Amino acid sequence: MRDHESSPERPGRPGQRLTTRETAELLGVKPETVYAYVSRGLLGSRREPGARSSSFDAGEVEALARRNRREAAGASGSGGELSVRTRITLIEDDRCYFRGVDATELAARHSYEEVAEWLWTGRMTPGTTFTAPEATVEAARYAVHALPEHTAPTDRLRVAAIAAAAGDPLRFDLSEEAVLNTGRALIPTLVAALPPVLHAPEDDGPLAHRLWGRLTAAPEDEKALRVLDAALALLVDHDLAASTLAVRVAASARAHAYAAVSAGLGVLEGPLHGAASGLAHRMLADVLEEGTAAPVIADELRAGRRVPGLGHRIYTGEDPRATALFALLEGVPRAEPALLAARDIVATTARHTPLHANVDLALAVLTVSCGMPTTAGETVFAVARTAGWIAHVLEEYGERPLRMRPSGHYVGPRPPQPLPA
Repeated sequence: MRDHESSPERPGRPGQRLTTRETAELLGVKPETVYAYVSRGLLGSRREPGARSSSFDAGEVEALARRNRREAAGASGSGGELSVRTRITLIEDDRCYFRGVDATELAARHSYEEVAEWLWTGRMTPGTTFTAPEATVEAARYAVHALPEHTAPTDRLRVAAIAAAAGDPLRFDLSEEAVLNTGRALIPTLVAALPPVLHAPEDDGPLAHRLWGRLTAAPEDEKALRVLDAALALLVDHDLAASTLAVRVAASARAHAYAAVSAGLGVLEGPLHGAASGLAHRMLADVLEEGTAAPVIADELRAGRRVPGLGHRIYTGEDPRATALFALLEGVPRAEPALLAARDIVATTARHTPLHANVDLALAVLTVSCGMPTTAGETVFAVARTAGWIAHVLEEYGERPLRMRPSGHYVGPRPPQPLPA
């Protein structure tokens, strides 16, 4: 079905739909920038059944075009910028690229640490591993150990980051090499500070191996570890997600790297960002218990909730990260029941709305089938994304300071107002 035809100069009445090409022409941007606007919540999109691409509300597009023109006219005085230039991640045509290389291919061939180094430096360093100073790890563990037992993973990680920062006298050195060293030490510190589930894992070797024993008491196996490592690599960055934007705002103010990562962890704790994998985990566990997805999906919809693990604001088809993880999970025997349950969820929901699986559902298959807690996906996400945040910190330090300073549009009562009684 073709969208309503409409001229870019006169987009038509609100309610009419524009194609991606028409929207890009009206806004004066490339088609990929249109989807960047969608990912940042500046523009809504909709995909009709049978359509090959998304469509956009004409009135909303015109409003954004007017806003862009106003901000462009006042940008020199306000310091505001319409977009953030980045060489890190591109999301285009339902694919994700890290420095121009397909993210799924990188994750298939390289470890999380190697992908992180690629993201930071643009160089591939085979066999690289991250280590942290013993004193830093001990300080982080001491701080995390003082927290209540029910503390959420993101709280533990944030406290560990603060403890690591307090013990680093060079944290205010914002040079590239200093920030790289911070990233290489902070990520293993965060993992080492998490309490082990059964026995304390060794703090050397690949990061996925070290993280495994802090997520589950289930015995390791090579194929499941490979899925965990790939998940870390695939989740390392995803353009300007809310937490990444917070990191760049902190870096724009020249906060040190530990503080910028802490800002990201704070945003990640929001229920609309970091908690999505936990919701998918609970739903998948319920489907396994019920033996079928139908009553579980019905309960979700009856409660007015979206079905977790399905659909994505950026991808029109299946999330490529989910596709890659599902393929790896096929080789993990213990994951078969959860994989079947995930397929049942997608098929059952497709009777009403054709939504594709996203990375949260794939991550839930891993966490459920390997006996991990509901919060495990959030932990994996936070550890993985720390490397991406470091990449954005490095990039933002190369930009003009305090450029992330939009102007407020005051809508309150006009002065002068009388003093309050």
